[in-house]
Amino acid sequence: MARQAKRKQIPTLIPWRLYVLVGVVIVLFLSLVARAAYIQLIEPDKLRHESDMRTLRTTSNQVQRGLISDRNGEMMAVSVPVLAVWADPKIAHDKHAFEDMRRWQALADVLQLPVDGLVDKVRNHPKHRFVYLKRQVIPAVADYIKELKIDGIYLKPESRRYYPGGEISAQLIGITNIDDVGIEGIENTYNTWLTGTPSKQKVRKSRDGKVVEHLSVVEKGENSNDLVLSIDQRIQQLAYRELKRTTELYQATSGSVVVIDVETGEVLAMVNTPSYNPNSRQKLQPHRMRNRAITDTYEPGSTVKPFVIAAALESGAVKADDLISTSPGWMRIGGRQVRDSHNNGDMSLAKILIKSSNVGISKVALSMPIQQILGTYQAMGLGNYSGINLTGESAGIIHDRRRWSDFERATLSFGYGFTATPLQIAHMYATLGSGGISYPVSILKLKKKPEGKQVISSKVAHQVMKMLVGVTEPGGTARKAHISGYPVAGKTGTSRKAIAGGYGDDYVALFAGVAPVHKPRLAISVVINEPKGDTYYGGLVAGPAFAKIMSGALQMLNVEPITKREAINLASISGNAK
Repeated sequence: MARQAKRKQIPTLIPWRLYVLVGVVIVLFLSLVARAAYIQLIEPDKLRHESDMRTLRTTSNQVQRGLISDRNGEMMAVSVPVLAVWADPKIAHDKHAFEDMRRWQALADVLQLPVDGLVDKVRNHPKHRFVYLKRQVIPAVADYIKELKIDGIYLKPESRRYYPGGEISAQLIGITNIDDVGIEGIENTYNTWLTGTPSKQKVRKSRDGKVVEHLSVVEKGENSNDLVLSIDQRIQQLAYRELKRTTELYQATSGSVVVIDVETGEVLAMVNTPSYNPNSRQKLQPHRMRNRAITDTYEPGSTVKPFVIAAALESGAVKADDLISTSPGWMRIGGRQVRDSHNNGDMSLAKILIKSSNVGISKVALSMPIQQILGTYQAMGLGNYSGINLTGESAGIIHDRRRWSDFERATLSFGYGFTATPLQIAHMYATLGSGGISYPVSILKLKKKPEGKQVISSKVAHQVMKMLVGVTEPGGTARKAHISGYPVAGKTGTSRKAIAGGYGDDYVALFAGVAPVHKPRLAISVVINEPKGDTYYGGLVAGPAFAKIMSGALQMLNVEPITKREAINLASISGNAK
């Protein structure tokens, strides 16, 4: 077969194709340059705006709620870091997060929620971008949720209020809601002071949500403020323990104790029963949340008799050494009868207080104008707000009408026909202990001693204080309120509770007093509401609790007991008063 000869071909250049190709490249290059120049120089704002829409965000820093502490720095309310679990339903749907239901079951179990309800919250709203699953979960639970790696499930930092004192100070401190806003007690009253304002910043974020650049401060916030209370947590704990023991022992409906510093008007303790645990709110009952020491009012009974004596001495209607006849142990006034438990015959003013004679105090009250008694009561704080500035405080009820019958004047003298709060009763005795100077009541720790107002003369206040010493001594109505080493000027009270049309069978047992008499430091009121059984007298029910609280509190404050010489002098004075 003949071999075919191969011809070697030389490539031929086609000029027009080259020109076309070069021209296309040049046009593309010029187009890119022109487009770049247009974007960079002529109209850069549009793409910058598009970029900013995707990357610029405004964030706010978390401001922790201010601390609440007692006068010695013991924490009473603190904010602890927790996290909120939330979902982005759109992300969950887009990334098919529902394919592995085992993860959702584990999430429901750790959040203690029904799995069906949890999944429906996310599945039924595919276009939503935010839904809370659970608020205020602890960090350990949050770490577990992170490990589940469920698309569309995220964590958000927040804070939760914690109360180290628990039920001891529950009604006083109050609580916050789930958004950290105060809704009860001091948390509510001083919410603005404690809250602060978060600052807002403009930042640039990457696709994964991380901040890559801090740009500017949009709004400058304010830091939260701490609050230092006048409360002494040691005395608060002591008062609550004794009050709880007393109310349980006598099966009382409720009780309150208020402790006031005589020298400054600061409240060192304010406790109530029944109480509740503010750290566990699953079974909160409204009646347990009420701060009864300032909201509930009672007819104060015989606890106001010392102030009737003070009014009479101030007006000159009686003298300190006068004797009042109480025979035969009862008296008829305007068709009604006032009686004592015994016929005590002629009684000194001190003995009227020591034996708590209704007949004797009625005769003292009838010896002076009614306005003298009302004026003294009001000057001591009855019928007025105390100035403690706590939400829900009651001013009590004290009538100031034009006409009073003699019987109404008599009942007014032994604590019926008007009402007062446990705080008001404690404040009255604090005023008596300070030599007749009324200091404003404060729940905040004071930096300096406030200015007081002289409402009764110092001489009269000291005279009445000496008369009251015998109440806790042998022969008095409150021997169980006696404190060895700390002489007490106090008074019992047992008032019947009013019902529609008269008075029922329930009682309020009270004891209020000041100690030590020679150098008054503390005033305490103890109110036990509706003790059950046959023992309901103030001296027997409230007196022992007063003694234990007062004795313990004075020791905590390093108040020295009375010396032997001072005891002898006081005994002689008390004996002369009797």
